[in-house]
Amino acid sequence: MTNHRITTFSDLLHPGGTLMQRGYSTKAVLHYNRKAIKAAPWRIKEWDFYQISNDDYCLQLTIGHVSYAGNVSAMLIDFKNEKTYTVTDMLVLPFNRLKMPDSAEHGDLAVHRKKLDMQFEVHRGGRRLRCKTRDPKAEHNMDIDIELEQPDLESLVIATPFDDNPHHFYYNHKINCMPATGTVKIGDKTIAFEPDTAFGLLDWGRGVWPFSHEWFWGNGSTWINGKRFGFNIGFGFGNTEAATENILFYNGTSHKLNHVYVDLAAGGYMSPKTFTSDDGRFEMDFEPVFDRYTETKMLFVDNGCHQIFGRFTGKAVLDDGTVLEVKDMMAFMEHAVNNW
Repeated sequence: MTNHRITTFSDLLHPGGTLMQRGYSTKAVLHYNRKAIKAAPWRIKEWDFYQISNDDYCLQLTIGHVSYAGNVSAMLIDFKNEKTYTVTDMLVLPFNRLKMPDSAEHGDLAVHRKKLDMQFEVHRGGRRLRCKTRDPKAEHNMDIDIELEQPDLESLVIATPFDDNPHHFYYNHKINCMPATGTVKIGDKTIAFEPDTAFGLLDWGRGVWPFSHEWFWGNGSTWINGKRFGFNIGFGFGNTEAATENILFYNGTSHKLNHVYVDLAAGGYMSPKTFTSDDGRFEMDFEPVFDRYTETKMLFVDNGCHQIFGRFTGKAVLDDGTVLEVKDMMAFMEHAVNNW
């Protein structure tokens, strides 16, 4: 297939509410304007999701909503002990009260709730993520302060339509390979993230989706040959005829992939898997180590997701034919079934 790369600056949506351009870019060349959406206000979905991880721990911070319901949450996953610590505050009928930024590249976001305070700050060359939880029912509350470096200019931005309705769309910006520094204080323990072993990921999403949907998404970052390496793979996010979400990053440069295939549920989610691609450029064995299963039920929302963390071993091929050997890379692949 041909992946259409968007290089021309424009609005994301026509005045009539349909996508002006379809495909992918490596910079945010499309301008998202919430007021241009031509859909019922309760169909709009917006989220900022950060993940910071190393071989032992994964921290996830989320601020998002589906208009009639919202979610602010902090989750720490301990891979070795197979435990999760979560504080979540659900929001009823938030609609546009969260004032989500119209770009992943600028605009701070802060939410103050009874159970937690969360702040995402974007500055030149990086980001700062802070959160304090105070849930009386939590096993341990958390005090989080993380700095992310953003040394690379290229990332994945994609504008994808849905076949069911011309006013449905998915606009997404994913940023890999952000070295992470900071701490999570939980109970009497302090967990440190260091930039030589920990990376941050941003998943920034805006759009109007069908009520029922299913997707597969995988992502990871690490060091290979002393250089930053990352990947994003996925399918099920609407009509991907213009471009897939599959891409490699190496030393600050993107390398576009075509289709990547895996049957994540075959043999059970925790059984070994093999990833393959139609162009032979992403060939990996996957050894799962932890299944983070979550369910969200609130008002009309009924979502379930298996996020499988594990180790990838295999090869990734860059645009110039360079073969990168990947060994025991900690990353994830997830399967989500959503009614929202």
